[in-house]
Amino acid sequence: MDYLSSRRDRKLVSRRRTWCCSFTTPPASPENSSFSHTKSPRNKTETLSSLSKHTTLASIPNSPKSPFPIVSRIDPRRILSPGRVSPIDSDPAVTIEPEPGLRSASFRAPTAPSFRSSPPEILGSGSSSSSVEGVNKNGFDVRLTLRGKRGSCMVLEVDSGVLSANSEVFADLVGDYKKGLSLKNSSEAPKMCRMEVPAVENLGVFRDTIELMFEDDDDVTKKLIKVGVYRSIDILEVSAGIMFNKGVLSCLKYLEAVPWTEEEEEKLRSLFTRFKFDDATARDILARLYLHDSTDSQFLPNIARQLVWSISTCEDANARIELKSLMKGLLCKSSVYGKNHLDISKEDLYAVCRSCLASLVSLFEETSDTIPPRSFLVKKDSSKTLIERISRQVDNINWLLEIMLDGQVADDFVNIWADQQQLVGMHENASPMIRYELSRVSAILIIAMATRKLQCRLEARSGLLQSWFRPMLLDFGWLQRCRKGLDMKAMEEAMGQTLLTLPLKQQHVLFMVWFRYFSSHGTECPNLSKAFQIWWRRSFLRGCETYAIESR
Repeated sequence: MDYLSSRRDRKLVSRRRTWCCSFTTPPASPENSSFSHTKSPRNKTETLSSLSKHTTLASIPNSPKSPFPIVSRIDPRRILSPGRVSPIDSDPAVTIEPEPGLRSASFRAPTAPSFRSSPPEILGSGSSSSSVEGVNKNGFDVRLTLRGKRGSCMVLEVDSGVLSANSEVFADLVGDYKKGLSLKNSSEAPKMCRMEVPAVENLGVFRDTIELMFEDDDDVTKKLIKVGVYRSIDILEVSAGIMFNKGVLSCLKYLEAVPWTEEEEEKLRSLFTRFKFDDATARDILARLYLHDSTDSQFLPNIARQLVWSISTCEDANARIELKSLMKGLLCKSSVYGKNHLDISKEDLYAVCRSCLASLVSLFEETSDTIPPRSFLVKKDSSKTLIERISRQVDNINWLLEIMLDGQVADDFVNIWADQQQLVGMHENASPMIRYELSRVSAILIIAMATRKLQCRLEARSGLLQSWFRPMLLDFGWLQRCRKGLDMKAMEEAMGQTLLTLPLKQQHVLFMVWFRYFSSHGTECPNLSKAFQIWWRRSFLRGCETYAIESR
């Protein structure tokens, strides 16, 4: 026994440090993987068998996944000597059940002096189990046993004064222990208080938190910077659970001053839903996570509307493309950024659409017959040519249309586009170089109807095709040459499918228009042969059935 004790003391002196580390069982956690293949000491079985008799004495919340555990008081007779394990009695421990609900962690600045003493000693596993129980030679009079959820274990010897000065939970436990000890014979030698924390999620995080009690404020900040944000959040949770004021305040100040990744933000958000921190720094962190003022939430739709208006008037083509993609991703239903927090009303979208349509009409008026044929290439009241300005307005309309289709509010736009008789009238007189831009809008609507992304009444479908079917036939060749992302095969298929949704009499008129134009222009016209065959079969090959129905 004396040999083992002296051997341990020589080992500590030779390393010039006051603490070392080992586990009673090989840890299963990734952070302690370096110990998983170490050779077990000879008396490991004896240590495990002795520790297995211990009941849970002090339970402290230390993990995001752990429920609110039981906090117990230490029986004064449960004492062990440093580095050794002794048998303990089986007297029941006194248990205190905390109330469920949101854990309140109202912290004030610590008034106790900073303890710059030796760090906690993490015991070796070669301890003897038959020595006299007493205070460690370094003054450590508390043995703290941490038991991990996966079977690993860590034992720390700590100064009760440091624990009591820094943690309200440990202060109560140490106080209860000393009261019980005072009832014993005062002539007894100094005793070592034993505590145990079960079901620890991460032993390393709990150890780091205890070690912070022995550091001054500057060193605590340096250590948090070294471990990073993710681990500092874990330390903050353990500190909150054991009422470690200095640790909580240091973690909050560090976390408020640094940027977070999305994973770290979600981890911090989860922590703040389970703990309430009464501190100005905590409120600054919450201000980065949530909008507390209702007026701010009401202002968000205004921001979205302003952004959409700004993009529709953006002059730079590259910036406009990038911003359109950004806003479409933010406003779409499948956005990971929470559509309910950044929304724009249907009325706002249609207001921007009407503004773009008015600009489009004004631009096409500049291409009337009274203006020389090549004048639409001349710059007028803008740094951009007329072709570029028309293309920009059409891009704006199609972009807004995609947003409305995603929000399923595009049905009214079909009627609006079908009623653009002024644009339809100017289409025939405009140059093919610019008039095909109007057919790009019609193509988006027809493809949406054919693919069932847009459902509208018969009157709307009929009005759209009556107004824009002929212009689309004229512009098909230019659409083939300047696709701008348009799938021509999908467009041909969609034109035929949409025609087949009309009554047979209306189909007859439009298919005859297509047949005459296709016979004279060939590949410059969409190929609707498949849809034409379906119309022919429905109209003539089933004539008997049709006649029978009409004769009733």
